[in-house]
Amino acid sequence: MARTKEFDPDVALRAALGLFWERGYEATSTSDVVARLGIGRASVYATFGSKHELYLRALDRYAEQTDPRLLEELSQPGAVLPAVRALVRRFAEKAGSERRTLGCFVTNTAAELAAHDREAARRVEAGWDHLETLLHSALVRAAARGELAAERDPRGIARLLVVLMQGMRVVGKAATDPGRVRDAAEQALTLLD
Repeated sequence: MARTKEFDPDVALRAALGLFWERGYEATSTSDVVARLGIGRASVYATFGSKHELYLRALDRYAEQTDPRLLEELSQPGAVLPAVRALVRRFAEKAGSERRTLGCFVTNTAAELAAHDREAARRVEAGWDHLETLLHSALVRAAARGELAAERDPRGIARLLVVLMQGMRVVGKAATDPGRVRDAAEQALTLLD
């Protein structure tokens, strides 16, 4: 007879996400995972597979729960550019917030693993592609409404904003002057004028 799990895998996954987000992949040992999750090593392997598989599942969970309102915000009827500006400013504000030392789990993964881990890189790219697609769609709508000058390139601006927002997250982890990130965001937003 199969034994029933004596822990909630969802709770354990959230705990693993927190641990990896705080420490990164390389700095987190399997012993650290076992200690944080409060379950045996065999249960970790049986439920989640390797440490790498658990990390990727934690990254997937992060992507599922991160800013689910983006689509709603960027697709509201009416003027589009105020929503785009608000999104970029929110990223700048978050970059300077009290959680800045953690940064963005996707951005952290890009910096730590993406260059040599194909699965991590694929997930990072998927997150960036999603954000770029949302921004591009919004900017195409803004151009169609006459809010964005005809000579502006919606795809290029969307890509610039994604790169800017990811960069703000990196800089925000170490900057002691939140004005650095805020000023960069405001300068980038002049492309929308």
